[in-house]
Amino acid sequence: MQVIHTIAELRQALAAQPRRAFVPTMGNLHEGHLDLVRQGRAAVGPDALVVASIFVNRLQFAPHEDFDRYPRTLARDAELLQGAGCDLVFAPDERELYPEPQGYKVHPPAELADILEGHFRPGFFIGVCTVVAKLFNIVQPSLALFGKKDYQQLMVLRRMVAQMALPIEIRAGETTRSPEGLALSSRNGYLSEAEKTEALRLSRTLRELIARWQAGERDLAALEAEAMEALRDAGWQPDYLTLRCQHDLSPAREGQALVALGAAKLGATRLIDNLEL
Repeated sequence: MQVIHTIAELRQALAAQPRRAFVPTMGNLHEGHLDLVRQGRAAVGPDALVVASIFVNRLQFAPHEDFDRYPRTLARDAELLQGAGCDLVFAPDERELYPEPQGYKVHPPAELADILEGHFRPGFFIGVCTVVAKLFNIVQPSLALFGKKDYQQLMVLRRMVAQMALPIEIRAGETTRSPEGLALSSRNGYLSEAEKTEALRLSRTLRELIARWQAGERDLAALEAEAMEALRDAGWQPDYLTLRCQHDLSPAREGQALVALGAAKLGATRLIDNLEL
């Protein structure tokens, strides 16, 4: 497996094989990322390429967020990717991907990108869409894989690919969880052992929200407010706990496939999770 740091070298390495699957990451990999690589390998077969990128994208971090302390573990990540069946790792530095200030940016529609995560992290999805579009232009994959843990991000990127008529299939990987049920995230490394146990409360609260809806309760605002209060009482700082329609993330309504989504801070660490009904 090759680790490549420049666009020119990557394009040269890609030239011989037009069929490729792509897994974009910010590094500090966990089993969820590796599952996506394995799915990519199974999808394209042994003769095509599986490419992963590792790049901590400043554009999607607000000034008060953890860009500078985000874990960077390239040597470890490359070893894990090789074991999962990856052929090429693209790990550019910031000057390679952004040789000048990125004035041209992709602005996703506000009705999808300025709610939930986009409301609490203004500009986040502009940064995500801009870097992913740029990586798609560089790698030119036929298949790209993203995890369902970042549920809204997956939806935003799917819509971007569809509306921009990009010749790329977007495939979703199920959320990978620890044996205890915690959704795997690079930021879980910030948690103490006690916090890792407490972190299970987030998915538990989402399950309780789902159970009450399925039991026939329909005052959505009250259900969500009570779920938020339950987390606050346990010492969390919740941003949102909500039931939404899967197809467009509008508020839950009868007859629609739904998803419960939550984001909250436990100590200094912000966690997200979701459960489809």
